[in-house]
Amino acid sequence: MKKIIAGAILVSSSAMAFANGPAGCGLGTAVVFPDANEWHEHVLAATTNGTSGNQTFGMTSGTLGCEAANGPLKAAQAFMDDNMDQLALESAKGHGETLAALAEVMGVEAQDTAAFNATMQSNFDSIFAAEGTSGTAYDVMTAAMAQDAELQKYLG
Repeated sequence: MKKIIAGAILVSSSAMAFANGPAGCGLGTAVVFPDANEWHEHVLAATTNGTSGNQTFGMTSGTLGCEAANGPLKAAQAFMDDNMDQLALESAKGHGETLAALAEVMGVEAQDTAAFNATMQSNFDSIFAAEGTSGTAYDVMTAAMAQDAELQKYLG
């Protein structure tokens, strides 16, 4: 479980970090080199972001240019890209660590987890169609969530 949660955090962090271009977000991008256009400026901004330890703070607090539009949904899509096989297995059963991690990445609250799991299980065939990709699965999953009154609020 710890590996899955750590992976989810890494995926969501990287999705948010690249919201501001090649240097990511942080003090280097937001304050020191806000108008970086040249490759060397991006390198210096990324170095500042990484070495000063503020990028994590920015991602956690949503400051320093780390305010990603639809952050949890982008992170969920990246998470699905990396975990399709296990998600398919657990969605068919309606429970599992990877399915729980996806719900957490999407920001699904504890009281709505059962509804999320049930939606994934009842829409298994369409979400994980044989010819589909992770992008298609993500689109079908969010469409199914949009049909559920409890889960609509997580779509942004």
